[in-house]
Amino acid sequence: MVDCRAKIAVRLEKRAVQIEADDVEGEIRHAARPDGWFFKPQAFAGMAARMREFATIILAAGKGTRMKSDLHKVLHPIAGRPMLDHLMASAAELAPAKTVVVVGSGREQLEAALGDRAETCLQEPQLGTGHAVQQAQASLEGFEGDVLVLYGDVPFVRAQTMGMMLDRLHAEDKPAVVVLGFEPADPLQYGRVVADADGRITKMVEHKDASDAERACRLCNSGLMAARAADMFDLLARVGNDNSQGEYYLVDVVNVANADGRHSAVVVTDDSDEVAGINSRAELARAEAQWQELKREEAMTNGASLRAPETVFFSWDTEIGRDVTVEPNVVFGPGAKVADGATIRAFSHIEGAEIGPGCEVGPFARLRPGAVMEKGSKVGNFVEMKKAVLGEGAKANHLTYLGDAEVGPGANIGAGTITCNYDGYFKYKTVIGPRAFIGSNSALIAPVKIGADAIVAAGSAVSRDVADGELRMVRGEQLVKPGWADRFHDAMKKKKAEKAK
Repeated sequence: MVDCRAKIAVRLEKRAVQIEADDVEGEIRHAARPDGWFFKPQAFAGMAARMREFATIILAAGKGTRMKSDLHKVLHPIAGRPMLDHLMASAAELAPAKTVVVVGSGREQLEAALGDRAETCLQEPQLGTGHAVQQAQASLEGFEGDVLVLYGDVPFVRAQTMGMMLDRLHAEDKPAVVVLGFEPADPLQYGRVVADADGRITKMVEHKDASDAERACRLCNSGLMAARAADMFDLLARVGNDNSQGEYYLVDVVNVANADGRHSAVVVTDDSDEVAGINSRAELARAEAQWQELKREEAMTNGASLRAPETVFFSWDTEIGRDVTVEPNVVFGPGAKVADGATIRAFSHIEGAEIGPGCEVGPFARLRPGAVMEKGSKVGNFVEMKKAVLGEGAKANHLTYLGDAEVGPGANIGAGTITCNYDGYFKYKTVIGPRAFIGSNSALIAPVKIGADAIVAAGSAVSRDVADGELRMVRGEQLVKPGWADRFHDAMKKKKAEKAK
């Protein structure tokens, strides 16, 4: 399976987690570290397995106005999968005890998309990131584990990174809060995390409030945090809104903990692009482009040949085997599986289909959901399959529609063949036996069965079953009128000439 979620690093022109001001995330307060000090997640890779339960709180209440869409921002897809689902899939690798999604604008869309996969809570009005996390408190009443705060529009945080944040929370020094930091190539206007040589945060400061020395620090705050549930909600209860936006910022829990004489720690991701936020169509397109680039690289690393990689587009769950050849301008929708040795020719579209070993598809073929090609079968140019099985070695080389059909091994489907599967109300099945030969321009009117080794003559419209080894020819009687065409042409030419006078 082409699956490199753990490697996804969406390089959005160094925009890591810039959340628009009208979103619940508010304006993420980022921060940075003194030069020469690193606290990498890998440093805690040898910790004992996590025993404490944890819950994820995903902030997704923003209006997403920069996306300019009726669809909720976090439901916009990357590689055919909503960005929220990318994030939840990563978190699911760590098996959270509970997932709470904070919703606001577009609440109905999110609740419908989530179903029973997560509990939702409403933030209304939207008064900042700290206020957003507070809305999840009722959903976590009595929960004694840890909480991990994530953002629905920051979809590619790795499970490894989340795990290291939780591990750091239970290190020997037991910090009150763990902040995920990153080091962008250009810190821009992000806030800074000022920390000592032991990784203890001494100050979280906004860029506009930072001194020159603090601005020289390159470690920025991603906005992601981990804390024990009791600590998180106790600290949030004492966060004020005395700031230019009049909002309650999640980052201030660190300063409240410091005032209590407790310390907080920072974990640094080794890839700043991991925490990139997506707020606009342009950023979404860049995320898609970077995701596809990594998928293509992984497919080729695993033994597939892409003739023009930049023109091939994968879905989040595409599975590609070894020695597969993919020609230019091929699109894989969700649910596509391609076995070893298959060839996908140019301009083909494959979705919800299974392609067996050594099969050949296209060019200009379309495989829709439920299409199954068994070993060595072939569909050629302008062939469409939907909910149909093409048996081992069977061929439909051109200009054919196979819908709700079962084609036996070794059968040959001639050009222009159509399985007529729909009467305007219901779908019906066509069964074509092994080694059957369907002549060109035939219409098979379902429900109908064509027997093994049977032949359907070209141009036939077959509405009754054909027995094994039988020839079925359904044609109107040919009318022959010698000289008729010559007389017709002479008459028409004479008439045309008379009109021209």
